[in-house]
Amino acid sequence: MISSALIKELREKTGAGMMDCKKALQETNGDINAAVDWLREKGIAKAAKKVSRIAAEGLCEVVIEGNNAYLFEVNSETDFVAKNEKFTTLIAEIGAICAKNNCKSAEEVLANGGEELIVNATATIGEKISLRRVELIEKTDSQTFGFYKHMGGKKVTVCVVEGNDAELAKDLSMHVTALTPLYISKKDVPAEYLEKETHVQMELAKNDEKLAGKPEAALAKIIEGKVNKQLKEVCLLDQAFVKDPSVTVEQLLANKHSAMVTFVRYEVGEGMEKRNDDFAAEVAAQAAAAQQKLQ
Repeated sequence: MISSALIKELREKTGAGMMDCKKALQETNGDINAAVDWLREKGIAKAAKKVSRIAAEGLCEVVIEGNNAYLFEVNSETDFVAKNEKFTTLIAEIGAICAKNNCKSAEEVLANGGEELIVNATATIGEKISLRRVELIEKTDSQTFGFYKHMGGKKVTVCVVEGNDAELAKDLSMHVTALTPLYISKKDVPAEYLEKETHVQMELAKNDEKLAGKPEAALAKIIEGKVNKQLKEVCLLDQAFVKDPSVTVEQLLANKHSAMVTFVRYEVGEGMEKRNDDFAAEVAAQAAAAQQKLQ
C-alpha cells in the first residue's frame, strides 16, 4: 500500500497531482526516484529542476587559504538559528579547523575538534546542529579561485579558472550559482545520464500523438535533438552567460583566453528532508493548553 506521506513527498518534488503521484508510485512499487522518472516519461511533470529541493536549514561557507578552498555546510533545524550569532561563530570556527588541518571531509573536521564544537553548539543553541559535508578544492599557482555566496550562504559556488582573472572567476561562480549546471561540458556527462535521458525522451515521444506514424529514422533524429537540448541546459560551457546572454560561457572563456578547470556548488539542505512545522497549529495548541490550565 502506498502511504499518503510518500505521495506528499512525490507531489512536493514534482508538482504533479495527487492521483498522478499515487499511480506513479503504484507503477514503480513505491520507488520514489523511479516514480519521478515515470512522471517525466508520461509528460505529467517536468521534475528535473525540482528533484533537488532545499530540505533543511543552515548555511554553506567557503574559506580560502593559499591554493586551497574549503567549502562546507552546517545545518540547523530552523532558519532563525542560522541567523544566530552563536551559529555564525560556529561557522567561522569550522572554517578555521578546515584551514589549519587541511581537512578534506566532515569526518576530518570532527576528528580535529569539530565534534566538540558541534555538541556544544547543539546544547547552547537548543537545536540539533550538524556538519553535513566538507570539500577541498585545489588550484595551481597559474589558476584563480572565484566564489559567490547567495542569501548569505544559502547557495555557495567555488570555481577554478585558468589564468589570473579574478573578476571572471567570480562571474562564473555567480553563473553556476544561478543556473545550476551539472557538468562542465558534454564530454563530462556520464553514460548513465545520457542513457537515462534518452530513455525519458523515447517514452515522451511514444506518448506524443503528434509524433505518431513518424518514420523511425525521423523519430530517432527528433529524440537526439531533444537529448542534445537537455545536455545544453546542464553543461556549463553551452549555457548562455548569465550577465550577457548573447554569448555562451564557452565563448566568454575563449574571449578571455581562459578555461574552466572545475566548479563545486553547494545549496543548503539539497536532497534532505525538510522540517515541516505548522506554526499556526502549534500556537493554537499552546493557547488551548493555557486556557485549559485556567479552567
